[in-house]
Amino acid sequence: MSEEKAALIDPDRLPNHVGIIMDGNGRWAKNRGFIRSKGHREGLESAKRVVKAASDLNLKYISLYVFSTENWKRAEDEISFLMVLIKTYLKSEFKFYKENKIKVVHSGDLANLPVEIQREITTIVHDTKEFTGLTMNLLINYGGKDEIIRAVNKWSQSDKTSELTEDVLYSYFDAPEVPPLDLIIRSAGERRLSNFLLWQSAYAEYFFSDKLWPDWHKEDLYDAILAFQNRDRRYGGVKK
Repeated sequence: MSEEKAALIDPDRLPNHVGIIMDGNGRWAKNRGFIRSKGHREGLESAKRVVKAASDLNLKYISLYVFSTENWKRAEDEISFLMVLIKTYLKSEFKFYKENKIKVVHSGDLANLPVEIQREITTIVHDTKEFTGLTMNLLINYGGKDEIIRAVNKWSQSDKTSELTEDVLYSYFDAPEVPPLDLIIRSAGERRLSNFLLWQSAYAEYFFSDKLWPDWHKEDLYDAILAFQNRDRRYGGVKK
């Protein structure tokens, strides 16, 4: 079935940049009588499956909402587990990135993360910077409003030789090499943006799925892309 779905995808009309809000890890664990950390571990495996599928389809950019600025409100033990999980994943997956030529970039407030997480992010970004396949943007300690405010502050502290335009502001974003979003995917039945890449999502298409994130496989990514390819994108204009 997955091969049949993949065959339906038009390689000339792929979304350039896909963003994923990976929701439902905790509910997945609760439904099975597991602790929440089990759901986060399974969600990590789902992310790897979907990233591999995106790479195999020759997608250019994918952004994953790993940890938001609002996630600091969660229980302390859950935050600690997530930090360890992020650190372990960044350190252990270099072989996967290398085999698939995946370039890793980061969006989010790096300075307010634990020092060891900052170190792992900086290392993996450096070690994969020459890879030429899929660019994977990891949103860790990220908030859309926060990014815009930080970008404006960075501009205001620069030499300000140019007027603040949309393009100038974008150049101060965390990952300016990553273009605006074409498609946003959210799992687990939620229907909101949750402070995810607010500026970059201005003309994105949305795909909502009721399936919890740990249950996602490559076929689910195919479904989202096929839905995207059936949309009529006019960017505020009228199609002649």
